[in-house]
Amino acid sequence: MCLGVPGIVIEVKGHEAVVDFGGVRKIVDAFLVEDLKPGDYVIVHAGAIIAKISEEEFKSIKEIFDELSKALEELRKV
Repeated sequence: MCLGVPGIVIEVKGHEAVVDFGGVRKIVDAFLVEDLKPGDYVIVHAGAIIAKISEEEFKSIKEIFDELSKALEELRKV
């Protein structure tokens, strides 16, 4: 199973981009996606941007991740 993580592009430097993942910024490979610009919402897998997504998709995915994180925290309390 693969997991793609949603993020927001902060800066584009050639074939690399700085992407913000909820306060954590990483430099990732941007070679696979054309016309990338700051403010774009993306999915990153294995250190590479694999797709641009809409703001609505970003919010939906982030909400699911937040719910999963909350559920895992509850399990740790048990």
